[in-house]
Amino acid sequence: MGADYNEVFRRLYNEAMIRKFVRLFPKDDSFHNLEAALKEQNVKEAFRAAHTLKGVCQNLGFSNLYAPAVTLTETLRAGQLEGTAEQFAEVEKQYRITMAAIRAPRRTRFHSGRVRRGICIIAAFFVFRSR
Repeated sequence: MGADYNEVFRRLYNEAMIRKFVRLFPKDDSFHNLEAALKEQNVKEAFRAAHTLKGVCQNLGFSNLYAPAVTLTETLRAGQLEGTAEQFAEVEKQYRITMAAIRAPRRTRFHSGRVRRGICIIAAFFVFRSR
């Protein structure tokens, strides 16, 4: 898994911006808002949170999290809750993988030129470089 560096760079313009937004990702509340809205069965708020999470993941190149967020967003866009529990489970799994990779010590970031645990090489690279 990973992302095209040029795509992420095109969106965020420079390394400092990429680094800044990767560092801010753990503070983003869209995942937690999504979780709460789904527990309350509030489709409108769940859609808003899922859509926000999807956009953040796309901008940062977190393709492992982006893919299940798209699926969940589209289900919620249709006003449906059916199937969202399973879809959210995959979003949650990938969210935890992404957070672990962002917070991981340097020595576990890379292996043979690839980022471990399926996170985008661009984001992990910039977090790694900035420590």
